Amino acid sequence: MTTDKRSSIEAVVGALRDGMTIGIGGWGSRRKPMAVVRAIARSGLKDLTIASYGGPDVGLLCAAGKVKRVIFGFVTLDSIPLDPHFQKAREEGAVEATEMDEGMFYLSLLAASWRVPFLPTRAGLGSDVMRVNPGLKTVRNPYGDDELVAVPALKLDAAIVHMNRADAGGNAQFLGPDIYFDDLFLSAASGSRVVSCERIADDLLKEGSFHTLRINRSMVDAVVEAPGGALPTSCEPDYAVGDLKAYVSDPYAGGTA
Repeated sequence: MTTDKRSSIEAVVGALRDGMTIGIGGWGSRRKPMAVVRAIARSGLKDLTIASYGGPDVGLLCAAGKVKRVIFGFVTLDSIPLDPHFQKAREEGAVEATEMDEGMFYLSLLAASWRVPFLPTRAGLGSDVMRVNPGLKTVRNPYGDDELVAVPALKLDAAIVHMNRADAGGNAQFLGPDIYFDDLFLSAASGSRVVSCERIADDLLKEGSFHTLRINRSMVDAVVEAPGGALPTSCEPDYAVGDLKAYVSDPYAGGTA
């Protein structure tokens, strides 16, 4: 019998703790779990490390003073190149930063998902990535003489993603053009793996084929129904991007929850 994993935003935020490393899915201004992020921003949580292909999720939590460190490939609103609330926090020295290129960030999630300590890459060699991240190490290719960057596994205490649909057991579905690595965020987390969704549905295959079911119940601890829960980011095909200008003026604005 499949376990019913339906929960509330209040319950999943209540399970988080100060100092956690939390991965947030989505991509820039696309399909961010903003209803849950707003609840975190209003909570008493502090000293969080946020890992994200960042957008208003990172900006809002920085503006709310919840963040100690951001691990990121970028923090953008797409139509607005740099999230202004994140920019302000960085300029004021309010948050620490671990900046990687998009491919290195992906490898860090993949390594954690595979439960290996690192994955090798040529990305970063000869670039300022190594200078701004002095903790990055290189390894010698055991089958040759070349040197590679050893991207460490990004071990997450919790992960939060937003999907178009999910069932009560934790199987989840994207109906837009891309999964945005949400499956890897969940796989890289050791606990508190949360899927918020536009709607909980009994038969996910009514709206999409098997390839849209990249998240299965073994990767999920809690499911939250949150219609409009990605706003002001998009959640195609359910809705397009919302009012990002309102968010720029007020980081709590532009959402439904």
